Amino acid sequence: MNKLKAVMFALMAMFVLTGCSIKNHDNDLIKVNDTVITKSEYDNAYESVTSNNMFAQMGIDLKKDPDNVFALMMRDKVVSELIVKALLNEEMTKNKISVSKEELVNTEKEIISRYGGTKEQFLQVLKQNGITYEKFKQDLEEEIKMKKFVDSIAMVSVGEIEAKKYYNENQDKFKYPKRVRASHILISANPEQYKIKLKNENKNISDSEIAEKVNEYMQAQLKVAKEIQAKLKKSPSSFAAVAKEKSQDSASAVRGGDLGFFAKEEMVEAFADKAFSLTPNTISEVVQTPYGYHIIMVTDRQEAGTYSFEQTKKDIINYLESLDKVDILKNKIEALRKDAKIEYYDENYNPENIQKKIKESAKNNPEINNSFENQNQQKKK
Repeated sequence: MNKLKAVMFALMAMFVLTGCSIKNHDNDLIKVNDTVITKSEYDNAYESVTSNNMFAQMGIDLKKDPDNVFALMMRDKVVSELIVKALLNEEMTKNKISVSKEELVNTEKEIISRYGGTKEQFLQVLKQNGITYEKFKQDLEEEIKMKKFVDSIAMVSVGEIEAKKYYNENQDKFKYPKRVRASHILISANPEQYKIKLKNENKNISDSEIAEKVNEYMQAQLKVAKEIQAKLKKSPSSFAAVAKEKSQDSASAVRGGDLGFFAKEEMVEAFADKAFSLTPNTISEVVQTPYGYHIIMVTDRQEAGTYSFEQTKKDIINYLESLDKVDILKNKIEALRKDAKIEYYDENYNPENIQKKIKESAKNNPEINNSFENQNQQKKK
């Protein structure tokens, strides 16, 4: 009995002394060197990638069947991105790459200035696009860190001679068709979306009631658009101010409705036809498109032509430098992955096993199989 007590006491002592260092891997999926990727992190990243309704429209429920070929492809993508993120964060920490509050504030001001609105308007646009200000700042900080990290590996500089060579060899890329510059005010009115809204709010609503309410809604929105159009006819110079206040196209509203220059093919037919028929600085009648009711004002016209090198030089240099930076980053990531120690606590998240499952699921679908093979070829490049 005394020996048994002694053994039990020794085991208990070991547990007490080492308990704080015992790691429960129930929530851990992957260990990348010293960084642990948890199931919670994976779930959040997966939700972010699959939150759009593209799959739902295709009748695919990624959550219901985790071994569906599309769900497996998403898992492969998310796992790969989380591993790369862990490797890069570790390397940036090692190299003391950080972003100061001043850098963050100045870059944010620069973005808002380029956007053409106030900070309040910019925040409103973020909100309407389902992006929180905190997420915007987080992504911005990551972007600045990544730029600094790439610069710490190798400074990239493209000169005017290289830019001119690219310009001369890619003349087609700098041609533009006949274009107009226009501003618009949008009063949103999508009958199909409104039908869905009515059905979600009242499951027992009849088709005839829906049709009646949709008609009332469309007429009400048209009335709003016509009232705005009538006021602008009397005062065209107030277009920008009215657009900022009334337009429901948040992206252009902050710029006074300005859409910049565009070709006819870039807009929906009804909108393009009206815009290209307008005399500059005149107010259009109300135009209906699938987005709703538009009031349009053309501010400039441009015949087809080719941008000069001077007009495009800065953009070409930025583009060529960005290509070089992407190559530098890809090579660095490849080297980091090669030297990394990666452990998979759950083999369902091991890329090799995920890829095997994808191949098995794709065997009976040649189109998916070809897409998968193409993805693998791209990864190898």
